[in-house]
Amino acid sequence: MTIPKHQRLALIDMGTNTFHLLIVELPEVRHAEPTILLQTKVGVRLGEGGISKGEIAPAPYARALHTLTAFQEEIELHQATEVRATATSAVRSARNGAELVQDIFEQTGIKVDVIPGDREAELICEGVRQAVDLGQQPHLLMDIGGGSVEFIIANNATIFWKQSFEIGAQRLLDLFMHHDPITPEEVRAEQAYLASTLAPLTSAVQHYQPVDLVGASGSFDTLGDLQAARVGVNRSEYALPPETEIGSDSFYESYNQLLTLDRAGRLALPGMTSLRADMIVVACVLVDFVLKTYGFTRVRSSAYALKEGLLAEMLKR
Repeated sequence: MTIPKHQRLALIDMGTNTFHLLIVELPEVRHAEPTILLQTKVGVRLGEGGISKGEIAPAPYARALHTLTAFQEEIELHQATEVRATATSAVRSARNGAELVQDIFEQTGIKVDVIPGDREAELICEGVRQAVDLGQQPHLLMDIGGGSVEFIIANNATIFWKQSFEIGAQRLLDLFMHHDPITPEEVRAEQAYLASTLAPLTSAVQHYQPVDLVGASGSFDTLGDLQAARVGVNRSEYALPPETEIGSDSFYESYNQLLTLDRAGRLALPGMTSLRADMIVVACVLVDFVLKTYGFTRVRSSAYALKEGLLAEMLKR
């Protein structure tokens, strides 16, 4: 079977922090690489001001509708023949999530699939496999979203264990970062919370013994940007290498800075973006917890995550 010429896919990932749009043209020859026509993202911050109350607040609700309307214009401009949109933790857990999905459909014609955490983890794993060679040994994959964090233990062929935890960076920010800079007491409180909440992960790591930590996009892209900026490299967010290694020393250089700087200081760091400047602090407390608790000495960062996993899955059809 050959794919018809000029078949174009539009993939939308409505994350809690960032909305992504990827438009690709599929090749005529099956298994050839698709051509990226457009790749863009918008910091919608869907969980801001409401995620800890179980709702999408009015301002991010309006931003979501505005962004999907703009995405639909791009989809029409690029003549996409199929659109797949997924929504994750913020929409999944909000009382008015279904209302937002309905409003998006009525205003744009885009049907949004609100996916459960297990499905999110599967797609993240498939995306990471497109960027990082996991080989035959189990690895711990980690995707820090704004609403949830997915942990997957997998190799290049098998998912051994997966779980989605509702401990995303916006939730951790609301729970623990009440001062800026964050205080040592707040860091300890977050770590104690993680030790309790992530008990199922601890059991799984002990059982499957993953050899490496692989972080997917988001906060890990920012850690890679901070690392690159320290050696004078300015990375384009739309041309990241599929895989970046972040050594333990490099991570802790970033982490120790982030613990002591206020927002203005964090924004002044080369490689930092305003979208990540707050959530990166509590996200790094989580990365520190995982590195120390499970004995990893580096992070392999994947630039690919959910939307690339969805594309890979669709290409297998």
